This record gives sequence, structure tokens and C-alpha cells, in this order.
Amino acid sequence: MQPPTLRRLAAAALLGLGGGLVVAFVVARGSAGGADALAYWGGTRTWLAGLDPYHPPGLFLAWVYAPWLLPAIVPWALLPWPVAWFAWRAAMALLLGWSVTWAYRRRPLATALVFVALAGPLAATFDTGNVTLFLALAVWAAQWTGPRLGGALWALASAVKWFPAILWVFLPPRARLWGLAAAAVVLLLTLATWPFLLTQLELAMTLAPSAFPRPLRIDHLVLLWAAVPWLWRRSWPGAGLDLAGLPACATAAVQASDRRLADRLRAFLGLG
Repeated sequence: MQPPTLRRLAAAALLGLGGGLVVAFVVARGSAGGADALAYWGGTRTWLAGLDPYHPPGLFLAWVYAPWLLPAIVPWALLPWPVAWFAWRAAMALLLGWSVTWAYRRRPLATALVFVALAGPLAATFDTGNVTLFLALAVWAAQWTGPRLGGALWALASAVKWFPAILWVFLPPRARLWGLAAAAVVLLLTLATWPFLLTQLELAMTLAPSAFPRPLRIDHLVLLWAAVPWLWRRSWPGAGLDLAGLPACATAAVQASDRRLADRLRAFLGLG
């Protein structure tokens, strides 16, 4: 067994630093966290009670997503809030840990640097319980599953929030094609619930600041984590942190640009 290299030792130290920052922030926030997860939990329970989840009673934040997404989290929302909140955070931690393990085994130092860079957004996400991390991990998983499931995962993530839509380019070619088909189904569901879409937009534009304390909304940056599998599985000239290979990348891109547009589009969508 070879001793760990300096690069791996540095990577392990950086991972520990990033994880420590996230844990310290979450512990410091204490019981003040969970505002977004509580909105999902409360909105679903409000809907189950026959009331309007977009205008909930009491202190709950309004549900601001498509109505047809509510049944998907009913089993979780039926749990008591302390149990539901623990399960929500535990699921985020386990899935994130799995993805970090995969990335670290391939590019330790690069993974550690990205993780530290995203420590702030991750801390905010673990504090509020926002669904953004689950969406990023859904697009991550979409790069490993079959094309149909992969496209469906991307479309579902984009239906919850529009930001994951830009991650379409990181899907495998056939998954991109199935993703467009799944997006068409999502569009039909959206049109079928058009009045609720207008309510969503109104809430997004006019929702007053929450009574629940919450950190600066930087949590959407965790979506960048979904690009890691696509980047890590490629052999870049000057791989690692060496930037000397960038000119070779640019040269290769220019040489490949003479392919016909139709051929490139078919390859991009996995059609040939």
C-alpha cells in the first residue's frame, strides 16, 4: 500500500475544512433552520386538509411549486415535523456523501477544491432544507441511469425550479432527447394547471420576507455540483490543475468545428 501523496493529504484536509464549515454553520443556526423544508411539509399537510397550500394559515411559508408535485412528498409529510426534518437532512447528507466519494476517488484535489468553494451554498442548503441540493443530485444521477430515466429526472428537476434546465447539456446524448420529451409532458401538466402557475408567479414576485430567519440565498449555487460527473469523466489535456493544456483544448475544438451542423446536432442528441 503506497503512502498518501501530498496532493491527497491536501485534498483530505480541504474536505475536512469544507465539511467542518458546513457543520459549524448548521450547529450555530440551531433550531432556527428548516424554513424551506417546513414550507414543503406544511404545504403538503395544508393540501391534505383540503385547504389552499398557496395561502396557508398560520406561520407556514406558502407552497410555491406546481400542484401536481404535492403528492410526491405525501409519505414524507405524514411524518411528525421533527422526524421529517431529521430524515430530510439525513437524505441530503447521505446522497451528497455518495457523490463526493465518487468524485474524490477520481480527482481528489479538484473535488476538495470544488467542495470548499461550495461550502457556503451547502451550509445554506442544509440550514434551510431547500430542495435545490436534491435537484442537483437528481441531475447527477441522470448522468448514470438509462436515457429515459435520466431525461425524466432532468425534466422533473427543471419542473420544480427552472435553474436545473441549464444542466441539460451535461446529460448523455440520448438522455437529452428523452429529457426534451419529458419536458413536453411537464409543459402539458403546467398548462393543465394554468391558474396555479399564475399563483406561483404572483407569489414569487410578491412574497414578503419570511418570519423564519434564513441566511443569504446562495443555495442555488449547489447546482454547479451537478456538472462534476461530466467534467470528471473526461480526459482534459493538462488534466488536474495544470492550465498548460488549455491551448490544446482550444485547438482541438477549432479542428472539430468543421463538422456539419446537422451531424453535430444528431450526435448531441444521440441520434447518430
